[in-house]
Amino acid sequence: MGVQADKIFVNLPVKDLQASIDFFSKIGFSFNQQFTDDKATCMVISDHIYVMLLVEGFFKTFTKKDIADASTSTEVIVALSADSREQVDEIVGKALAAGGTASNEPTDHGFMYSRSFQDLDGHLWELIYMEHGAVEQA
Repeated sequence: MGVQADKIFVNLPVKDLQASIDFFSKIGFSFNQQFTDDKATCMVISDHIYVMLLVEGFFKTFTKKDIADASTSTEVIVALSADSREQVDEIVGKALAAGGTASNEPTDHGFMYSRSFQDLDGHLWELIYMEHGAVEQA
């Protein structure tokens, strides 16, 4: 049996914590105040998915490597599932209205639809809707 975990915590460095909180709040995400201070916040995606937004200096205490400049290079693409094509468009629309930038053109494979955006720090986010049963058919 392989590794099993029931939660994921994605850690992302940010330049301006409050600006990032404001940006993601406008999209509709909430934050766990128990894990929020002037250096970090815990953004709640779901009961099992969290994104720790860490001020770059604090993020640096967790690694000996240089922090990637997400505006010029890609370190990760955070892909989230959506319940419908409309929800994909709604979430990406909110991100763009809040100051994010479009990352790629929408992709429509019939059974799967996706759109992406870059947040204020250049991190890539993708929203994906896949029709129920599409995975079993592939």
